[in-house]
Amino acid sequence: MNLSIRPVLGRVVLLAAALVAAGCQVTRQAEPTEPPPPAPPPIQAPLAMHKFRFDPEHDEVVGEIQITHVQGEDTLPDIARRFNIGYEEILRANPGVDPWLPGVGREIVIPTQFVLPKGPREGLVVNLAQLRVFYFPKKPKLKKGEVDDGLRTVITHPIGIGKVGWQTPVGSTKVVSKQKNPTWTPPLSVRKEHKEAGDPLPARVPPGPDNPLGAYKMVLGWPSYLIHGTNKPYGVGMRSSHGCIRFYPEDIADLYDQIPVGTKVTVVNQPFVFGWRNDAMYVQAFPVLEDDEREHPNSAEALLTTAVSEELSQKLQEHGATVDLELLNQIVAQPRGIAMPVSRQNVTIDGYLAKARHVENRVPEGATWNYTEEGLFLAEEFEAVRNGLPLPKKTPPKGKKTAAKPAGAASGS
Repeated sequence: MNLSIRPVLGRVVLLAAALVAAGCQVTRQAEPTEPPPPAPPPIQAPLAMHKFRFDPEHDEVVGEIQITHVQGEDTLPDIARRFNIGYEEILRANPGVDPWLPGVGREIVIPTQFVLPKGPREGLVVNLAQLRVFYFPKKPKLKKGEVDDGLRTVITHPIGIGKVGWQTPVGSTKVVSKQKNPTWTPPLSVRKEHKEAGDPLPARVPPGPDNPLGAYKMVLGWPSYLIHGTNKPYGVGMRSSHGCIRFYPEDIADLYDQIPVGTKVTVVNQPFVFGWRNDAMYVQAFPVLEDDEREHPNSAEALLTTAVSEELSQKLQEHGATVDLELLNQIVAQPRGIAMPVSRQNVTIDGYLAKARHVENRVPEGATWNYTEEGLFLAEEFEAVRNGLPLPKKTPPKGKKTAAKPAGAASGS
């Protein structure tokens, strides 16, 4: 050691000793600690997200995203039906999750927030790309002394549509007739297809568990096209029919009496839907259907140019808002069907989902399904359950719930 620094060290030692003798304490400065992780979000009651009141002048987005967790032997189709969404809806909202073995405790996004498709706010509006229908009932006449609040009602449900080669047509038609407990008479083309596949069909199928039309049907003005229930509910939310529009059995049972003959039906195919809610513009993107031969935008700039209406552009200007092009490009590249506010700053998909409502994994109060309808096949059975009455004596055997993959869920309807 350099002899010249020994006196300096000696003075430092003496100073430290003096401080200790005087009652002072020499301590090191505490190292900074990382903040504790955020507390897990509270688990709340799930919300039924099929019927809404909205202001047609200002709101084009309804519902709320929910997050739940897998429990027991749940499959994604189990959870989807519980929350009134379809197979493809829950699959694309949760990329990479095995639909049949999702894993107990896994977090599952429930995409129960919807941007209303462009189209008339009347009757039934079907968006094929969304695999969803929106019903806008007529406003009831005001009673004496009542004041119009300006709000409208919309009811939305997942649907199954025509598979490739059997497309559900786009355009406008109407409901021309309705029938409970229909007999299914498969068209010759469908019988031929089944025969060639080694699955011959009878000429007529009476009401009951083997009838792919379910307990209710509505005949459209387009020949051979129907709206109906199904005896294979796990095919809902897929392209699984021969062009007809399928509902979960409980959903069409709930809607059947509300939809009068003559109701307008508008079918559109909109993979990208934009709408305004509160202070933000939302976009909801869906995969383009395999047989959709139109050219669709593949970038944020092109999508804004082609899909955003003048009204939405004006609202952006009024609020001094701009569209986050980076976020919009992510949504276009991976269309998960999650409604996202793209005009707010510093929003990410993961951050937006982290703030969503976390809910119990159970059927929401007020939902159309109450578990008892799993084995119901006749209109009288659905109506008895809804009215709290005993089931008719001659009830068909209850169907056994399985998690069979929906490749076999397609029927002849």
